[in-house]
Amino acid sequence: MHRTSLFHFLRRKAGPEEAPDLVQEVFARAAGSEQRHRLVNPGGFLRRIAQNLLIDRARRHKTTPTVFFPLREESDAVTPAAQEWNLEAADLLRLYETAVDAMPPKTRRVFLMHRVDELTYREIHEQLGISIATVEYHMMKALGQISKVVDRGQ
Repeated sequence: MHRTSLFHFLRRKAGPEEAPDLVQEVFARAAGSEQRHRLVNPGGFLRRIAQNLLIDRARRHKTTPTVFFPLREESDAVTPAAQEWNLEAADLLRLYETAVDAMPPKTRRVFLMHRVDELTYREIHEQLGISIATVEYHMMKALGQISKVVDRGQ
């Protein structure tokens, strides 16, 4: 839901080459956060993670960040109108469905078993008789394809 605005923000700050990877990192960190179920302002939370990633990135490149990103509740708390979010969500859903439909049958089956049926890699391995490494391969292939389709659709 917040992917597009986050992508544009990171593209402005880090450049078009690094923005997609940074967006994925933001969502990975958010998914691993203990706070994710108690958020009042998910957009502000994701933006804070993005800002922290940019600071970490600047430190790794041994440059001093020229701008600190203090939490500004009055501006970070602002969210776009519901209609805009609904349009963006509908576009993303269409792109997602296109990507899933275009997957090879086995990759699509593994992906849907994990993401829709919520089976673990081990359960998929047992049901399909394939190794866990093969399950991981199909998941990475599926996620890569979805990412490509969504990025092209932007």
